[in-house]
Amino acid sequence: MTPSRRIRDLLESALAELPQTPILAAFSGGLDSMVLLHALAQSAAVRARGLRAVHVDHGLNEDSEAWARRCREFADALGVELVVRVVDVVRSPGLGLEASARRARYAAIETLLTPGEIVALAHHRDDQAETVLLKLLRGAGPEGIGAMRPLRRLGRGLAWRPLLLLPRAALREYAEQHRLSWIADPSNADQTIDRNYLRMQVLPRITARWPEAESSIAQSASWARAAAEFIDVEAERALARIQGLDPTTLHFREWLALPTALRDPVLRRWLRALDLPEPTHYQAAELVRQLGEAGEDRQPCVRWPGTEVRRYRDLLHALAPLQFPPLEWIGDFDGGPLALPLDLGVLRLRAAGGDVRLATPLQVRFRRGGESLRLSSGGRTRELRDLFQEAGVPPWKRGRLPLVFDADGALVAVADVWLSEAGAALLAPLEARFEWLPAERSARRDGDSLAIDLADALS
Repeated sequence: MTPSRRIRDLLESALAELPQTPILAAFSGGLDSMVLLHALAQSAAVRARGLRAVHVDHGLNEDSEAWARRCREFADALGVELVVRVVDVVRSPGLGLEASARRARYAAIETLLTPGEIVALAHHRDDQAETVLLKLLRGAGPEGIGAMRPLRRLGRGLAWRPLLLLPRAALREYAEQHRLSWIADPSNADQTIDRNYLRMQVLPRITARWPEAESSIAQSASWARAAAEFIDVEAERALARIQGLDPTTLHFREWLALPTALRDPVLRRWLRALDLPEPTHYQAAELVRQLGEAGEDRQPCVRWPGTEVRRYRDLLHALAPLQFPPLEWIGDFDGGPLALPLDLGVLRLRAAGGDVRLATPLQVRFRRGGESLRLSSGGRTRELRDLFQEAGVPPWKRGRLPLVFDADGALVAVADVWLSEAGAALLAPLEARFEWLPAERSARRDGDSLAIDLADALS
């Protein structure tokens, strides 16, 4: 079978499984993407859907503008619309130049996608083998070893890799048969880049000893991908079972009792849903160790950049790193909106007619220890510490609630959660109540919606 026939049949077979939406070909001008765009342009089925291409100019080579012009000339000769996007590659922390360029490229492509549009990518079997080896060398699990999917979500559309079953040699034969002239990016010969080193030094030696190695590695990736997808489904079910009423919490004993293959995926799925950074494998293992060894009276906490995971009683809490207001901060409060420090929101007095003003201002500060109040419901004077413990308020939240004091230094209210007898007497003639509105970001990320938390805890 000729290379043209082989690639044509592969495309036609794969197209039959795809939604009937337009196709956007990612076109660098290199061998692989040139073969893909040329083959797509020969397909009447693809033309009927609508075909266009995108070239991303990273500006990393002095010839990048000339490359963009060559890509446009080639697309014009095929009668395919080409969109050129110029991007600035910003080196992200922890990412090399290649990964940063890839991130910028995909971001640019996503902005072009129409709903449901399919991005055709020219990755082939050799690329898949390189990816699997890189993932193995970095200690990846089934998700990583599963490498590239033939089809996956990307922005508002889908990313499609129709050539994953073909070796690079088949694409080169196609290009030579059709006398295609492609761009040779010199960075592909830079062996300081891990992928290039694998391609030029490692894989040739492996395939010299095991000629079917690339095919076998791709098959292993397929098995790992199937296992990863199964684990993903089970992790979703497990998370639904063990998550607390507050989505920022997990029942820690149930999490520890999960099979080892599920524990890490559940943790990462939970954190991703909260838009929190995920841990390294060492940090995840440290969390397991501390939870297993800490006594019931301890409150273990494991931190990594952007995230803290803390245990309190039966629950794990995931949150962004907290800052606590300065002990010396004091705000004069006349009932109107009072902005609290560190994005802790706004405190005000509200009545049916709107905000209320007090003739004698109160003072607002944060917890220093030893505070007490007699609740409006009567009874003896209670230590605030005891109220927090009975209500199950985690210790790290206690110092972030605004406390309201009268001119004599008596505690009148704890945010809009508890009101003292004196506070009730003060507000009754005004028919008013305290209202604390935590900042939206804090309410979502740090779990500071304590009025709701405490109402649940006290009910």
